[in-house]
Amino acid sequence: MVNLILYLVLIFSLLIFLIFMSVYGLSLIYSSLMGSPYVPTRNKVILDILKEVKFKRGKLFVELGSGDARIIRMAVKKYHLKGLAVDINGLINLWAKILSRFDKTNKNIVFKTENIFYTDLTKADYLYLFLMPDLLKKLVPKFDRELKKGAIIISHGFPIKEYESKLIKQVDRKPFPTYYYMV
Repeated sequence: MVNLILYLVLIFSLLIFLIFMSVYGLSLIYSSLMGSPYVPTRNKVILDILKEVKFKRGKLFVELGSGDARIIRMAVKKYHLKGLAVDINGLINLWAKILSRFDKTNKNIVFKTENIFYTDLTKADYLYLFLMPDLLKKLVPKFDRELKKGAIIISHGFPIKEYESKLIKQVDRKPFPTYYYMV
């Protein structure tokens, strides 16, 4: 009888694991189909990216396509900023919220699960992006309409071709360079 119970618990646990992995895999595919796959950035690289900006305490740092929000969590914690993390993938956004509780940044970051085209950027002082070039190009009109003068855009991985004249710094590193723009 004990063996049967153990066997059923094992089967049930395996079933739960497989369901979770399927949902997680589908959510990653969904993110990719919506314009940008989830690609985490190493902590050392995040520190290098952030140190290039002179952040002002209490300003708003927005990350579009935030994934597990490791960039915004580090920016909020290290530079005492307010944060808005936006990702279309609800499952990975839930994971980001859990992680923010562990590193005690959850009180300073608002997490939104929504399409980045619907996110209000009018209050953003700093905007971080690690998005595919086609998606960046589609976002330029939104940036032109909504970002305030003096806002800093940090585009990791790919340049914003339409903002070439607004480029203030470029840091080349492997595998992805980082571009800094001032609106």
